[in-house]
Amino acid sequence: MARKVSLPHWLRVALPPAAVALAVLAAWYLGSYVLIDADRRFLLPPPHEVVRIGFLDPVNLAELLAGLRLTAEVAVTGLGIAAVTGLVLAVLMSRARWLERSIYPYAVLLQTVPILALVPLFGFWFGFGFPSRVLTCVLIALFPITANALFGLRSVDPALHDLFTLHQADRWTRLWKLQLPSALPAILTGLRISAGAAVIGAIVGDFFFQQGPAGLGQLIYVYPRRLQSEMLFAAVILASAFGLLVFWFFGVVARAATAWHDSQQHEPAPAVRR
Repeated sequence: MARKVSLPHWLRVALPPAAVALAVLAAWYLGSYVLIDADRRFLLPPPHEVVRIGFLDPVNLAELLAGLRLTAEVAVTGLGIAAVTGLVLAVLMSRARWLERSIYPYAVLLQTVPILALVPLFGFWFGFGFPSRVLTCVLIALFPITANALFGLRSVDPALHDLFTLHQADRWTRLWKLQLPSALPAILTGLRISAGAAVIGAIVGDFFFQQGPAGLGQLIYVYPRRLQSEMLFAAVILASAFGLLVFWFFGVVARAATAWHDSQQHEPAPAVRR
């Protein structure tokens, strides 16, 4: 009987996404050289032209990196404000049901209102600079953090609440030593979702405002009007890579910060002496 060959773990992890990437590149080349005529190839430039013009040209690369820096500053600032605000709102709503009934509908409203309907108002009220772009990020990133944190705070094991009540713990002790540690996985999940949303908010705000230093959103708006399709694809790839990097980073942070939580869940119960 043939012996089954076991691939190394890193290869099993890397092989599927690498295969998908190769398939996407093959489809991209097929579209550029087979499905599109040569005189219309600017609509879908081949990958090597995007790399050559967008990333290997020092001038073009400097422009893209400057846009990435501004987008990253807006996204990180907005995410930080959204994280603090969302956690505070979740703690307040977990304290009393009437606070949840008062605040939560408006948190949902921020999630349902199209952000492009609010962006012009932000420009009129606060100008078209950095503060308005950050506010756009905050509104997009706020709800996932608030909803996940509230879910985590509400999902603590009732037996543990009874134990804290038995020891006459006050509300702040219960919050800091029981609810927040137990809700940490849910909080970090919300933060991971909001991190990607903050990047989208930074690009959307920059795309719409079109004033001040150019971020990736403004570059994505300008390049098609200059018929710089290679630069457009390079900006989209860079924005996607940045969003993926942010999502991956917070995923690593979440796994590292909740390792103790998983180990507690899988730890066998101690034997009872008779």
